[in-house]
Amino acid sequence: MNTQLVNEQHNASLEVQRHVCVLDDMGLHARPAARLAQEAQKFASDIHLVAGRQEVDAKSILDILTLAVGSGATLTLRARGEDAREAVDHLERLFRNKFQDG
Repeated sequence: MNTQLVNEQHNASLEVQRHVCVLDDMGLHARPAARLAQEAQKFASDIHLVAGRQEVDAKSILDILTLAVGSGATLTLRARGEDAREAVDHLERLFRNKFQDG
């Protein structure tokens, strides 16, 4: 088997997850949910957001809104794919910055 192919298969199955906290006083409402979905769509990896037993596609604003997450909630951000680490790093920064640039 080609070494490059092995590396590509390994990278495609890379899964990264991290806990993030909702810092916005209004929770994960429409505006931050839209920003999260928009930013998640920039990555090739499958990206999910987990709240309790509910797991949703982080690339879908409607899915994110179904979580009805309030301020102070801790969520799990999970990505699987070739750019999973970059995706989680980027999206975690969004949560830390309350979905503002910076």
